[in-house]
Amino acid sequence: MLIKRKSIEAQANRKEGPDGKAAGAAHATKATKTAPRKPKFAPVTLSEQDGVRFLHFGTEWVQGAMRIRKPDWLELEYAQQLMAWMLFIDQPRHIVQLGLGTGALTKFCYRQFPDAQVTAVELNPSVVAICQSMFKLPPNDERLSVIEMDALDYITDPAIAGTIDALQVDLYDATARGPVLDTPEFYQACAASLAEDGIMTVNLFGDHPSYAKNLKAMRFAFDSVLCLPEVHEGNVIALAFKRAPALDFAWLHERAAEIKETTKLPAKSWVNGLRAGAR
Repeated sequence: MLIKRKSIEAQANRKEGPDGKAAGAAHATKATKTAPRKPKFAPVTLSEQDGVRFLHFGTEWVQGAMRIRKPDWLELEYAQQLMAWMLFIDQPRHIVQLGLGTGALTKFCYRQFPDAQVTAVELNPSVVAICQSMFKLPPNDERLSVIEMDALDYITDPAIAGTIDALQVDLYDATARGPVLDTPEFYQACAASLAEDGIMTVNLFGDHPSYAKNLKAMRFAFDSVLCLPEVHEGNVIALAFKRAPALDFAWLHERAAEIKETTKLPAKSWVNGLRAGAR
């Protein structure tokens, strides 16, 4: 059953107290005398149907999926669409995923781009553990880094500024109705982390009040933002460009054909979606 309030996980991730104010802002004196709270997480649960294993955070909302016989395939359409940056970037040097989910995007990028550094950032240690045990996430090596930390702390680190080519953001708590991080400051940090022609893709919910808020914040931080058509139960993937691209749709269709040939991803539908959104 969907909880109709902010979950304790969302509050912990935002570093908020029960009144919605930043911890320490209104009670600074008290905060200095107590140790920081540890984040509290909803339970990590699984389900399976028709050969597909699903990840949940203790609710019916799906946080990711893996077809058991094809563990490196992107089973969900919204996850496929989060790869739409491939239309514009064919040889990424550094790919970052904020929010591990089932590790689907991380695994796909790791296999598909053998010359790229792939980083995934996940706050919940139980998610990392279950991805390794139940979703075939490979161990860290010289190219793959799965880091257990807050996505906000990672993306605001000055050391990563200008280093990321493709940034994929899928940050949801147990209620799964709006991104946990959604402020203009967060998206400014995302833009700053990107290389000159870097692209961020974000999973949003089109039928939720958070949708307009996130788009407004992204358009404040990025040169151009385009959205693909809604899929599933309201998922909308936004592409945010640090530098606005030249939308040559004839060339993009050629590029989509290459992507389809090499990865089997339905890239032509991405181009059609971008064309519809650009009108």
